[in-house]
Amino acid sequence: MSDYKIPEPFVWSTDFQVFYKTLDDEHKGLFEGIFACNEKRDSADALNTLRDRVGTHFKTEEDAMDAAGYPCEGHKQKHKDFVEKLAGLSGTLSDETIHYAMDWLVNHIKGTDFHYKGKLNLAA
Repeated sequence: MSDYKIPEPFVWSTDFQVFYKTLDDEHKGLFEGIFACNEKRDSADALNTLRDRVGTHFKTEEDAMDAAGYPCEGHKQKHKDFVEKLAGLSGTLSDETIHYAMDWLVNHIKGTDFHYKGKLNLAA
């Protein structure tokens, strides 16, 4: 991936804004979830919280895309692949795993989610 730089510190900023409040708020939660996993690499609770946030967000986003008739099969596949990656994790998370999650989120928002800006029927 790595088309876009991982921010330091790893927090959501307006550079990641898609201009739908619900999705932006959920994206903030994903940043916080990955950050928590980085801070507590051996915490099953942090990992489970991230998994829950990812599942909730992907459902919200996919429902909004479906409702708007936005073509999103490739987008949904990217979500599915990330969920599968998270599902396979356990124990202490490695530097490589944390970097993957950070890189995936940054590049997914800027490289994939940005394409639906202005095309969904959600409150801004």
